[in-house]
Amino acid sequence: MSTGNEAPATWLSQDAYDRLQAELDEMIANRPVIAAEINARREEGDLRENGGYHAAREEQGKAEGRIRYLQELLRTAKVGEAPSADAVTPGMVVTIYFDDDKDDTETFLLGSREISSTTDLTVYSPESALGKAILGGRAGQTCTYTAPSGADIKVTVVKFEPFGG
Repeated sequence: MSTGNEAPATWLSQDAYDRLQAELDEMIANRPVIAAEINARREEGDLRENGGYHAAREEQGKAEGRIRYLQELLRTAKVGEAPSADAVTPGMVVTIYFDDDKDDTETFLLGSREISSTTDLTVYSPESALGKAILGGRAGQTCTYTAPSGADIKVTVVKFEPFGG
């Protein structure tokens, strides 16, 4: 298991990995277009009152941030099916029930939000309050976490299995 100081692996299906790689390639290819837009706006004159210039610079900043995020995600992601485990880990489809009501269940994917476009399942991040509470949990284990509203919520892990993607 982990020592606790490394981040949990992000598992992506091959399809999700390929889709994110294509988005990254397209964004990198679009860099000259954004730079040309900034140069064209710069030539319009006074930069303090040039809304088009500032908008183009802001767009460039957002694009560069997304490029850096995708590069890091794709560099560190593990591609394929998450290994089967005897405890809840990122990349698992988890079913829980709330409080002591076995009929009030929810099934979701514990993983990166980036994978949400590849599934109809709700995706919860391992860093979320619920994700942190159930990480490492086993079937039948009950955990309590504090919701963003401040309420304490008790959940019990029913089952978990690797995400097929």
